Amino acid sequence: MTEITGSKKLISDIGYDSNDGFNEGRKIVILGILSIILVATAAVAVVMGAYDIAIYDVYKTIITHLTFGNTAEIPKLHNTIVWNIRVPRILLAVFVGGALAIAGAVFQGVFRNPLVEPYILGVSSGAAFGAALGIVFPAIFFSIQLSAFAFGSMAVAMAYFLARVRGETPIVTLILAGVIIGSIFAALVSLLKYMADDTALREIVFWLMGGFYYATWNDVILLGPIVLICFFILWALGWKLNILSMGDEEARTLGVNPEKYKFIVVVLATAVTAIAVSLVGIIAWVGLMMPHASRMIFGPDNRFVIPASLMMGGFYLIVCDTLARTLTSAEIPVGILASIIGAPYLCYLLRNKGGVIFG
Repeated sequence: MTEITGSKKLISDIGYDSNDGFNEGRKIVILGILSIILVATAAVAVVMGAYDIAIYDVYKTIITHLTFGNTAEIPKLHNTIVWNIRVPRILLAVFVGGALAIAGAVFQGVFRNPLVEPYILGVSSGAAFGAALGIVFPAIFFSIQLSAFAFGSMAVAMAYFLARVRGETPIVTLILAGVIIGSIFAALVSLLKYMADDTALREIVFWLMGGFYYATWNDVILLGPIVLICFFILWALGWKLNILSMGDEEARTLGVNPEKYKFIVVVLATAVTAIAVSLVGIIAWVGLMMPHASRMIFGPDNRFVIPASLMMGGFYLIVCDTLARTLTSAEIPVGILASIIGAPYLCYLLRNKGGVIFG
């Protein structure tokens, strides 16, 4: 009897259940609803802004571009504001929010810790150091984004190889290595702040607060395909992630090589996080909150948590960015609003859902 109960629990933990056909159908419907909410939120956000443009003119501009119509008929001001500023900004918010959310879901599953977020392995501190180098020494590091991406990826690589012990990478050691590497790069950022002049210092601080002020179509074209490719791979590996979340020994028992798949999912999650941070700066809470919200709806099955996190992360950052550019005449950094909104939400989860989410 005990063996049967244990087997049922094992199947439930992995995310499969013989009686889950109806539940899976319902979850698919909920995913469809989330996608509709995401599109509707973007449609509302695109008509909002400091410059008042009629809703008809906004959608006429977008439809003309999408259908390859005669853009010469569109007023240049409308074309610039709607198509070259608002649309790429909203799309970038979707991709960045989705990237951080799916990375958070992956890291929380692999590390089996609900407090883990995409920056746990030092990618944010490494990217911040790279960006600060690009700002303070522009003649040497000619691209802030490229420097941020390179050092963010380097930080995670250093943490990963530091944690390797006899051909294995224990989870606790990897987290500790990430904290150590992150602290080193954070100290280096402080050193660069001390060395920087007033103009560079303001730019560093502004970058660290995160935002979509300089969003362009080039950013969307760069980030979008990477996020989508990594998402589909991670989604396809969702059932493997379910097994990894049970622990290395259980994974080996079920025929899964934990080191191999941990390396794959960590690399993919790090890649989307590093490139997202390099483009928009550090935006906190998205990768911590959205996976929790997804698990409240879909349970522990990463086959549903990962796509739900992608859509909820995109929705959350669209809302934050829209508030950031419409609340005041001077734009508020998105990272500030994301933290202000996110902290009370996590407090709510902790107080009311702590037994479910935090075990």
